[in-house]
Amino acid sequence: MDRELNPFKPGSGLRPPALEGRDEQIDSFDLLVARSKRRNYDRGLILTGLRGVGKTTLLNTLADHADRQGWLTIGLEARPNDAGTSAVRAKLAQELTVGLRRYSRTHRIHQLIDPLLEIARGFSLGVGLGPASVTLGGSSRALAASGDIDLDVEELVEAIATALKPRGSAFGLFIDEMQDLDSDLLSALLAVAHRAGQREWPFFIIGAGLPNLPAVLAEARSYAERQFLYSTIGPLPKPAAEAALADPIRRVGGDITPTALDILVTASGGYPYFLQEFGKAIWNVAADSPFDDDDAHLAVEVGRTHLDEGFFPSRWTRTTERERRYLTALANTGLEQAPSGQVAALMGSTANGASDVRNSAIKKGLIWAPEHGRIAFTVPGMADFIRRQPVD
Repeated sequence: MDRELNPFKPGSGLRPPALEGRDEQIDSFDLLVARSKRRNYDRGLILTGLRGVGKTTLLNTLADHADRQGWLTIGLEARPNDAGTSAVRAKLAQELTVGLRRYSRTHRIHQLIDPLLEIARGFSLGVGLGPASVTLGGSSRALAASGDIDLDVEELVEAIATALKPRGSAFGLFIDEMQDLDSDLLSALLAVAHRAGQREWPFFIIGAGLPNLPAVLAEARSYAERQFLYSTIGPLPKPAAEAALADPIRRVGGDITPTALDILVTASGGYPYFLQEFGKAIWNVAADSPFDDDDAHLAVEVGRTHLDEGFFPSRWTRTTERERRYLTALANTGLEQAPSGQVAALMGSTANGASDVRNSAIKKGLIWAPEHGRIAFTVPGMADFIRRQPVD
């Protein structure tokens, strides 16, 4: 098959040739946008799920839709640790300026947006961006530039939302890896979103993150559990997974037998990232169309090799020796969700003795706690990958 025509694109956030199985989330967001045009403001949206389920792709799709509907959209990817905190805050200030300029050019409303640009330039989150004196509406005062994160975020959002509201537009902040947002910024954003709902400002947070994100939000602000529409993104059901593979193949002139399709879908577990890897592999290994069972088995082998060389090692290689022992013990339980005590026992420790390594692995986003006393991988297929590793 001509590799130039290969429709599949495995990668973080790359849009697949067919976005299947996410109609519920897309419809919910469409309704949010439609209601906002009538100044009937609803809650923001939080998407949660394991790695590889397509959260980033879906988040980008929603942001693109909002942009086409006249929203001011800002995208942000959170990062852990202190260095990530500074980088993310600086990135937010930069993206605000870029987003406002783009919005101004698209809608040709320079007189409305220019004062907001001045606020964005002065926006300070305590990372050395510098306070600024801003003139808005004839009064000279420092807006969103005090260095007080709560005050600055609120003044910034109020100014932007107030300017956009008469146009039937809205300000959407789309945050990926939201569980890694630093606690002060997260708390400030949740507080201003809460205030926006009370004062009917058209400001919405659309976030995506790991399954522990709802707990992180609730810990930051107790009312966060009522502040969003929460949606769990899981593996695709079989019909959607089949369509995600077969439709792109057929659109570019290829075909695949039902049994070969079943082999790929079963091997993928319905996870969109794995579907893209196996889809790309079968296109490249097949001599002609329709793709058959032999092509599918070889594609699974090739795709799994690619996963073992990139997707899984990117997590495995950043672990400490003790974290690897803990993750290996978790994998060796053979359970999707394992009791913490059982994992600790397999590594020769007690639950209390292994709590520090458990917590460090959680902070790195490698595992999560689906309920008290239980632990699970955030990456589908990680246990199998670990069990395939040579024993030292």
